[in-house]
Amino acid sequence: MPNIFGATLLALALAAGTAGTAATSPAAGSPPAATTEAVKADKIPGRYIVALKETTKDAGDQVTAAVEHASTMGAVVHDVYRHALHGYVASMSSRTAAALAKDPQVQSVQQDQWVYATGQAVPTGVDRVDADLSPTAAIDGADTRVDADVAVIDTGIDLNHPDLNVYRAGGKNCWMPLLPPSDLHGHGTHVAGTIGALDNGTGVVGVAPGVRLWPVQVLSPFGAGSTSSVICGIDYVTQNADRIDVANLSLGSAGTDDGNCGRTNGDALHQAICNSVARGVTYTVAAGNDHADAAQTVPAAYDEVITVSALADFDGKPGGLGRSTCRTDQDDTFADFSNYGRDVDLIAPGVCIRSTYLNGGYATMSGTSMAAPHVAGGAALYRATHPTASPQTVKSALQAAGSLDWSWPSQDGDAVKEPLLGVSAF
Repeated sequence: MPNIFGATLLALALAAGTAGTAATSPAAGSPPAATTEAVKADKIPGRYIVALKETTKDAGDQVTAAVEHASTMGAVVHDVYRHALHGYVASMSSRTAAALAKDPQVQSVQQDQWVYATGQAVPTGVDRVDADLSPTAAIDGADTRVDADVAVIDTGIDLNHPDLNVYRAGGKNCWMPLLPPSDLHGHGTHVAGTIGALDNGTGVVGVAPGVRLWPVQVLSPFGAGSTSSVICGIDYVTQNADRIDVANLSLGSAGTDDGNCGRTNGDALHQAICNSVARGVTYTVAAGNDHADAAQTVPAAYDEVITVSALADFDGKPGGLGRSTCRTDQDDTFADFSNYGRDVDLIAPGVCIRSTYLNGGYATMSGTSMAAPHVAGGAALYRATHPTASPQTVKSALQAAGSLDWSWPSQDGDAVKEPLLGVSAF
């Protein structure tokens, strides 16, 4: 398992498997496998729809000949079309697809993609933390918006996503200061959707629907950045601490907590977070995905933040009866990749989480990066009804409202069972 938490670069909190690893070609009708925090994109890897040009030749003969030709090139044909369309769908390599696209008898070669039932879905994570029971979230499809502000310190946000209430008047790009904080990676947009996707009857809904999302880009389109760029983002959030209630940091690097806000070991990142928390901003942070003690990862190790580990939950319900979906793990248990330890404050769903993605789309990802924004949404719900609450009060309230109704010790590497986020009372 690669260690994405580099000593010099702050990278996204990715875990088991290499980021961006393509899923294997799925069997017809089954969803693709996904590595931790890799996207189960709408595109189906290795499967293509080939449309033929209409000719005076008999459609049956034309399709049969085309299928035979594709087979000689190594394609595996799954189905043929002879009426609404002349063509076929087949599994093949991208090289074969490109070669077929140049065939004079081929009209187009299009990668197959998943299609979902219309209407809004309550993601399993949102269901598991009981956001649908929160009176403040008021999830009923009526597009009631939670009155709070959350900064997503990440790869930016898809500024035009129709399912997100992005605060366009705010935001900052610390990676490329002359450009808007627009997400070209997908991670930040996914995090944003879990926090606050709109309750508008389409797509998905977040824990705190319609919350104002401030895009703060500190990571590149490749998902990596520097400590200085993250401090730039925290500096911007602190500048706007009179408006921003919560900030989410689903990122990390190697480091420790000196117990003195970074003044002893010269940790500038820690100093910045301490000063921002002192201004009233609650920080939610991913624990990391090395299945190791979070005490060796910052900002997860800092006492001033809310550090979140990941729960494997596949059906949005307790009991351990859910079947694995996008990756293999045991339902209702500590995720097999998640960091653990005394610095972890809460656990939240972080496996196979469906949320918003680039170009107005949706995707499924796994990681503690997906767990932390559930807690950010919970913190936003609390701040919406307790606007003067301090970060420590917010943390204590979330922990007190949490449940121990999940299977343990499972993959947890320490002797402490952290409370599972629950927001029904907020």
